[in-house]
Amino acid sequence: MLKVGLLGAGRIAGVHATAITTNPGSSLVAVSDINTESAAKLAAQYGAEARTTDAILNDRAIDAVLIATSTDTHSDLIERATGAGKAVLCEKPVDLSLARAQACQKIAAKNGKPVMIGFNRRFDPNFAALKAALDRGEIGKPELLSITSFDPAPPPVAYIKVSGGLFRDMMIHDFDMANFIMGVAPVTVSAVGTSIVDPAVGQAGDVDTAVVTMSYADGRIAVVKNSRRAVYGYDQRVELLGSEGLLQAQNMLENTVVKSTTAGVTGAKPTYFFLERYMPAYAAEWAAFVTAMNSGVTPPVTLDDGVAALAMAEAATTSANTGMPVDLASVIF
Repeated sequence: MLKVGLLGAGRIAGVHATAITTNPGSSLVAVSDINTESAAKLAAQYGAEARTTDAILNDRAIDAVLIATSTDTHSDLIERATGAGKAVLCEKPVDLSLARAQACQKIAAKNGKPVMIGFNRRFDPNFAALKAALDRGEIGKPELLSITSFDPAPPPVAYIKVSGGLFRDMMIHDFDMANFIMGVAPVTVSAVGTSIVDPAVGQAGDVDTAVVTMSYADGRIAVVKNSRRAVYGYDQRVELLGSEGLLQAQNMLENTVVKSTTAGVTGAKPTYFFLERYMPAYAAEWAAFVTAMNSGVTPPVTLDDGVAALAMAEAATTSANTGMPVDLASVIF
C-alpha cells in the first residue's frame, strides 16, 4: 500500500484526493496547504490528517507526495520531496522558468527518487487508444498531427497575470501530447498569437488565441490550435494523418442522443470543462503512478518529459514575440 501525502488543497487537489483514496493500492495519509482551513477541510473529507508540508516530508512512513500547489512552488517541492526520499507526482508545469526546471531536473536526478509529471491527457482513454492504434501500425507512418484545444471561457485576468502565459499554462498539455504521439520532440517551433477574445488578456501581456506549427527532423509536421473561448463547450480533439490512413479522437459529448427531423440533425454539445472531460484520465494517471511505484519501474511521464514540454512552450513564446521560427535546441541549455 502506497502511503501518500497531498501538498495543496485547491480544486485540482480535490480531484487527486479522489483518485488516491479510490485506488486500492494507495492511501491518503495527510494534506497540507498554505490555507490551513482548506487543508483541514480536504483532509477531513477523505479521512486524512491536516499537517504542515515539513511534517509530511519528514514523515518516513509516507512513501510518496502528490504536488498540487501553485506552479511557483513546484521545483522547490520536487527537490525537497526527492531529497527526503519520497516518490513524486507533480502537476504540470515543472516551473514557469525553463532554467529553474532544468536545475530541478539535475537535483532530482541526483536524489534518485522517481518523479512523474501530471500530463493527465496521456491517460485519457480516447487519446490513449489513438496512440495504441498508431503503435500497432494501423495507419502506417504518422505524417501530419493536428491538436485542437479550446476552453469554453477565459480565466480571470488576475490568473492570466501569474500563469506564465498561454503557451506555458494551457498549450503545454498539447506540447506533451505531440511528444507522446510523435515519439520525439520537434526541431523547430513557429507560433502566432493574439488577444481577440479579451483585450485585457493582451494588456496583461498574454494571448488568448494561438496556433503553433512544429517541424520534425524526418519531415513530419504537427499543428496545435488553442483558444480561451469556445462558446459551445470544451473542445478537445486529436487528428493524425498517416501514410496508410487517419486516426481521430473526437470530443466527449454531454450525451449521445442525436435528433434527426425534417429541420435537420442535431446532437449534444461537448462537455463543458476539464473536470467533466478528464476525470477518468486523472484516475488512470494515478493508477499508472501507483503501478510504477509498486513495481519499481520508471513512471510513464517523467520529469524529463515535463522539461521537454516546457522548452517547447519557451520556444513558442519566443516565436510569437519575434515572429520568427525558433530552433528548439536554441532554448535548451
